[in-house]
Amino acid sequence: MTIKAVCSKFNVSPDTLRYYERVGVIPEVHRTSGGIRDYTEDDIKWVETATCFRSAGMPIELLIEYVRLFREGDHTIKARCELLKEARDLILAERRKIDDALEKMDGKIKVYERAVETGRLEWDDNSCCCCNKSKE
Repeated sequence: MTIKAVCSKFNVSPDTLRYYERVGVIPEVHRTSGGIRDYTEDDIKWVETATCFRSAGMPIELLIEYVRLFREGDHTIKARCELLKEARDLILAERRKIDDALEKMDGKIKVYERAVETGRLEWDDNSCCCCNKSKE
């Protein structure tokens, strides 16, 4: 598969794919005899994994380390598992931050929707008008 087709499939730029290959986020891509990248099914699986993990917020350094460990062989299975657990914890922490922000945003939206209906903007006694946090 050509780099253009892979870019289209995963909605990434050719520069991103080349960068991923250069820094080790994906293993070196197979090439034709003329030196043109020719993505195999295995290459595409690596791209899919990399784009999925990156879109979830996995740090590039952890992806690079994961690929390095993978290439070293099965004796790194435990280390790879631990690395993925670490990445998962980081992603879950980010998700908690996003969930908290969405909860605050939803609260503000309710206040503003009520203001649109009533013509008056009123904050609850338990809410701060600027951050929606409880007053102390």
